[in-house]
This record gives sequence, C-alpha cells and structure tokens, in this order.
Amino acid sequence: MSVVRNIIRSYRAPRAVISDLVARGTGEPQILFYGVLACGLIFVAQWPGLSRAATLDPSITFEQRMGGALFGIMFMLPLLLYGLAGLIQLGLRLAKGPVAGLHVRLVLFWSLLAVTPLMLVQGGLTGFVGASPGVSAFGFVVLAVFLYILGAGLREVLHLRAREA
Repeated sequence: MSVVRNIIRSYRAPRAVISDLVARGTGEPQILFYGVLACGLIFVAQWPGLSRAATLDPSITFEQRMGGALFGIMFMLPLLLYGLAGLIQLGLRLAKGPVAGLHVRLVLFWSLLAVTPLMLVQGGLTGFVGASPGVSAFGFVVLAVFLYILGAGLREVLHLRAREA
C-alpha cells in the first residue's frame, strides 16, 4: 500500500498499519526514509511562520531563520529521534521485556510521518494567523494524534512480540 494511503489509514487504524509494515518486512532503509521524509515535511511546515516572523522582525532575515530551521530539523532532529527511540526501547525492555529496536524506530518514525499533514496545516495557520491560542491549541491536537498513533503502534509491536514468543 502507498505511503499516503497508509498515512490516511493511520488515523483510523494505526495498529493495522504498523502490523502491515512489520509483516511486509520494513527494514532500516525504509525506516530512515520515513524519518527523513517526516523531517523534510516538518521543515517545509515551518516556512510560513518563519516568513511571518521575518516580516514582523527584520533584524533576523528570512534566510537566517531558514538556515537555523534547516540545521535544527534536518540535522539535529533525526539524531534526537534515534536517541528517543533508544529510550523508548529501554523503557519497554524494563517494563514489558525485550522489543526489537527496529520495530520501535519504525513506530516512532511512522508516527511522526503520519502527523506531518497536520503539522503542515499548523504551519499554514502560523503563517496566516501568527502565534495565537487557536494555533497553540491545534498544536496540542497534533501532539495528541502523534501520541495516539505512537501508543497504538507500540502496543501492536508488543502484541506481535508476544505472539511470536
């Protein structure tokens, strides 16, 4: 199934999507692709807000803001995601028993990729409306959806591990 269809399906049935990705034998190259694609889309989602901020405060140019966002999102975020995946794997290992790191990374990176359409909407809102309570509330919705997909995916990975044992 295509990435776009799986993203749409992740909002309804995240466990089924993760189960399908694991059953398909998704490997590290595909997982890395999901992570890099998610970071790229998050970077694009920042553009409207950065443009608005540069217009309102020209002391820092748009190009400077873009450079900072590029470094933070495209270079630092993937490293942080790998670290977070390691911490999640450690937490699961302590609480529930050993889980494959590959599956934890798959769930984390896929969850992030699945919420990027919402992040793009939030970026557009930030560009048009600016920092407002409504945009912040939408950010909490994005976070809640991310945690929902992440939690469901981790439960599925634990369920698959229990089935294999």
